Amino acid sequence: MDLVRDATVRIHRPGGGYATDGPGPSFLGSGFFVAPGWVLTCAHVAMQGEGREVSVWYRADPHDSGLTEVPGAVVAALPGTRPAGSHGWPAPDLALVQLRRPVEHPCVYVTERAEAMLRGRKVRVVGWARSPGGGLTTLSGDCEVKGTYGGWADADQQIRLAEDWLELGMSGGPVVDVTRGEVVGVIKSQLDGHQGGTAVGIERLRSLTVPGGPVETETDDTYQAVFHAHDRYHADRHNSPASTERTWADVQSELPGPLGRVLSPKRRIDLLGRLAEFPPPVSTRNLLRLLDGLPNVHARDLRPAPRGWRDGLGALCDTRVRDRDAALELILRYCMGVLAADRPYDVPSTRAATKSLWEWVKRIADEDLSRDFRQELVLHWHAVRQRRDQEHQRPPEPRNGPVRYGERAFVLLELEPRGWERDRYDWRVGVARRTGEVLPVAEDSQGTGLGALAERLAAPLAEAFRRCDEPDSPAMLQVAVVPALLGLDVDNWRTTPDGPPLGAQRPVAVRCSDPGQQPPGEELEGVRRARWNGTRNAPMRAEVVDCEDGMGVRVPEVTTLHTLPHETVPVLCRYGDRPAPEATAGLVRILEGGFGVALWRRTGETGAVCTEFHRRAADAVAEARSADRLPQKIHELRQGVRAGRTETYWSDGVALFYDDPHHPLPGAGQLLEAP
Repeated sequence: MDLVRDATVRIHRPGGGYATDGPGPSFLGSGFFVAPGWVLTCAHVAMQGEGREVSVWYRADPHDSGLTEVPGAVVAALPGTRPAGSHGWPAPDLALVQLRRPVEHPCVYVTERAEAMLRGRKVRVVGWARSPGGGLTTLSGDCEVKGTYGGWADADQQIRLAEDWLELGMSGGPVVDVTRGEVVGVIKSQLDGHQGGTAVGIERLRSLTVPGGPVETETDDTYQAVFHAHDRYHADRHNSPASTERTWADVQSELPGPLGRVLSPKRRIDLLGRLAEFPPPVSTRNLLRLLDGLPNVHARDLRPAPRGWRDGLGALCDTRVRDRDAALELILRYCMGVLAADRPYDVPSTRAATKSLWEWVKRIADEDLSRDFRQELVLHWHAVRQRRDQEHQRPPEPRNGPVRYGERAFVLLELEPRGWERDRYDWRVGVARRTGEVLPVAEDSQGTGLGALAERLAAPLAEAFRRCDEPDSPAMLQVAVVPALLGLDVDNWRTTPDGPPLGAQRPVAVRCSDPGQQPPGEELEGVRRARWNGTRNAPMRAEVVDCEDGMGVRVPEVTTLHTLPHETVPVLCRYGDRPAPEATAGLVRILEGGFGVALWRRTGETGAVCTEFHRRAADAVAEARSADRLPQKIHELRQGVRAGRTETYWSDGVALFYDDPHHPLPGAGQLLEAP
């Protein structure tokens, strides 16, 4: 229940200020984090906000009683509006709120079963309500499922709860199955003057609107985006050796559990995480066809019908089989069906997901099942692999791809530290042409403080941008700094107080003005050019070089880095906002290894689970395909963070190193002369 309370939030009208400390008019109700960047609550709670905007108040630190506010927007509601003349919001009365900016927070574990709240089941409810002292506090209670209002097939079906009081303000809070240790529903209403109330089952989210057009990315379908993120969140935390936090899998493993359980909580969370790496089913019909092909599975009886891979796994939980081996065989057959299923789209990480799921299936079968069944699986896998290998042939070069920034002029900002004045810098701004010529725009050798640079450079940068921007295609800003300043967050600079950050306006990259103690020789220059050409002429691939299995490791020596393929883009996971000397030294080794493109993140806690960052960074690099398209890709991600698109939050604070050897920096000490 500590995990549940940590993830339970208060929902207020936006801009409540100090009024949020008490149960005043700004307080709307409760909710809970269901996935990174997502809050699940009741529609009648969230839709009271102004223009579908709300404020979410949550406990950022479980050891601190203080709350943090983050803005949110209602992305989906069931139903979307309250019918005219209705006194209350009809069921399912659910809403998904998307956070407007990236924050670290815990998430509950949500059941994957369709009929989790059975009559007689003991549940616990949690929410925010008025405290005896007049403020707001979390409140919990024990209830029993007594039945339903309406049948399972009714759109407005609700679960009847009895035995304890449901207080005003708890609407939107989680309902927890204390036997299985999972969230199974959402509190909807209280009974006037009586104990008990109603709740809505989590499975009702399956009735979210299915996209009318083609699904080309995970985010095109809100339901799939939320639950893929949910399952990856829990699998990443369970599998991370670096994390010391107590996870849902840890706690669920200590529960007695239902009789005949085939998958332990840890195995189940691991499997769900692997399934969440795949694109979703092409359609509910295709998923039902897969389930109907399995023995003794009657998925068409479920209401609402399953939509995602996790729902299909949940359907197997209700299947009656003769023994444990048969039940496990059923799950592995389902996994093989996922491997072979048609996909609405493909992403670079899908191939790794395919290999990962097969390895899981094979390991489980080798440990627990018969030789005949294992042989059947191997033959099935051989057929799947042949088909997938054909599908993963390199696609043709896109005709209307993003701008190739290696072919365009760019704005160059050079910052030179004044060795005798700490944190003060001389600077130069110019426009670099494809010919290698740099046209000066402005310079200052009087020394500008680090905190004043953004304001001081606003006008010179605006002038430089005007000289090389094109309609709907802003020029890139390249910032040349010494190695110790490569983490400078220029992409977050604002040239006007109310304007967007530079990184949301245009591609922003850093490069090194002093890559080493010795000037680069012909051998290093040859390596740099070979690596750069490799990232232009072959599909790039990311390689995390300072983190293994969630544990920070030393960046390899230059001799080891030289063995990496030329199309490699090094990724630093542990650089941080205040890099330690070893982090800076590791970055310098990457430069000395001849790499012209690299990524690192300036944000993230030291012990944070970083699997999602590794996964998404690899996809972003592969999707960009070539070095001169990567600046545009990072620019789009920064725009997404600015716009509050949850799927881009992993990239918050990511820096791009981009150093084209064909466009070298002006010679050391050659100051540009302003016109």
